[in-house]
Amino acid sequence: MGSTPRRLLVGAVLLVGSVALGLAVAVSLFLNSSRTVVLVGHDTVVRPTLARDAVVETGPLLPDLRFRDVGPLGVRLTLGKTEVGSIEELVQRYALIAGDPSAPIDKVQDVVLDMALSAALRGLAVGLLPVAVFLVLGRHRRGELFRGLGTRQGLLALVLLLTLPLLVWQPWERDEETQDDQGSWQTLAELAGPDVELPAEVRDIEVRTGPVTTQSKRLVLSAVDTYDKSKEFYSTAAEAAADLTEQGLRTPEEDETVALLVSDRHDNIGMDRVARAIGEAAGASVVLDAGDDTSTGQPWEAFSLDSLQAAFDDWERFGVAGNHDHGTFVSTYLADLGWTMLDGEVVETSWGGTLLGVDDPRSSGLGSWRDESGLSFAEVGDRLADGACAAAEDGERVSTMLVHDANLGGEALDRGCVDLVVGGHTHVQNGPDAVDGEDGATGHTWTNGTTGGAAYAFALGSKPRRDAEVSLITYADGRPVGLQWVRLRTNGSWQVGEWEPVTPAP
Repeated sequence: MGSTPRRLLVGAVLLVGSVALGLAVAVSLFLNSSRTVVLVGHDTVVRPTLARDAVVETGPLLPDLRFRDVGPLGVRLTLGKTEVGSIEELVQRYALIAGDPSAPIDKVQDVVLDMALSAALRGLAVGLLPVAVFLVLGRHRRGELFRGLGTRQGLLALVLLLTLPLLVWQPWERDEETQDDQGSWQTLAELAGPDVELPAEVRDIEVRTGPVTTQSKRLVLSAVDTYDKSKEFYSTAAEAAADLTEQGLRTPEEDETVALLVSDRHDNIGMDRVARAIGEAAGASVVLDAGDDTSTGQPWEAFSLDSLQAAFDDWERFGVAGNHDHGTFVSTYLADLGWTMLDGEVVETSWGGTLLGVDDPRSSGLGSWRDESGLSFAEVGDRLADGACAAAEDGERVSTMLVHDANLGGEALDRGCVDLVVGGHTHVQNGPDAVDGEDGATGHTWTNGTTGGAAYAFALGSKPRRDAEVSLITYADGRPVGLQWVRLRTNGSWQVGEWEPVTPAP
């Protein structure tokens, strides 16, 4: 055999071997990998499997769940720590999140995809190792190495090399049989019995019945009932929102931009798809979040932020944190998801206007003044006014100030440096109120009600606890020109406010 064909054969063998090695390592790493994320309010360990099923291990007090044939690969989710007042509250939370599961599903898919990519890169690195060794050794040293395999020492080294993977794998190790192994899977329809009517989409979900007690069964069936009520209420509302133009919902002119204002969601993820549907009916393409998306601002409430992101991921997104979004978690989490979180600096927008805002000083902090602790509400308002007026002096008047509490923008309005201040906080809609500032400049203030229908700090439920509201802001040439509120009543009916024009300052 000539030199060139021989080299080609050696190269082909080396390439095939490297690919096979890399693939084997990648698959092994992927199937034995895990990732901890915050999911449905829990620290959750995600592990991929080849079973094509999604198994949710809920812990010692509740039965595990299994969803069959979820895709080409399966996943095992082990729920860990969370914050909850009671088991009943925890089960209700599961049911309400299941009523709109797109956000946690997308998050798990992204995590598994990231794990697969990481395993593939590591497998590629291992697969390239033989190629690198082959090239580093050179022809002369490779010849010496292969000739050495015929010696006693060479054969011993080869045996040890082949034994190494077996020692790492250790297939003789076996886990002890557990109580879960002794259980069996039963569909919810079988568990509930023929006398209980279940929603069609949950009948085939399986429950591990070995450890299920009478109390656990009651909790499961209660969760199914909550799921059904939640899904029905919010799905019906989202569908009905498409027809709100018949009730007076205004749609924009060709040269106008509409922004959807949400505030005080307080974890009510059911309203996210409803808010999106209202925005679509009104022709909105921007969402302004005035804060209080959570009740405590803790990582277990990431499910609420994931839901908000899933609802508006293809819109322009701006936000601030509210007084209940304690700490920096909410702002940081949303920023990592691609939201523009306002921090005391003027931001230009795609529709030609400018935004200014900052997290509520009673919560996560003080924007670009974070190094100054202890600033009061009034002092932060003064800083915002200073920023707005400085921009106005430079010929770029701030068109909208987004804050959690509209009172934070009072000083900027009094100085005549902003067109519109919008916020929430009070859970009651108010405005638009005109404010005559210095030199005759006019601005307006507007307070949105509670988008989550929150009566208290936690609003997650099968329906809003009070009327749920969003506002729509119309812009033309970068300036606000009109405002309109839309309200979903607790009985599922709608109220649509009149579109009220606001006159920009000269």
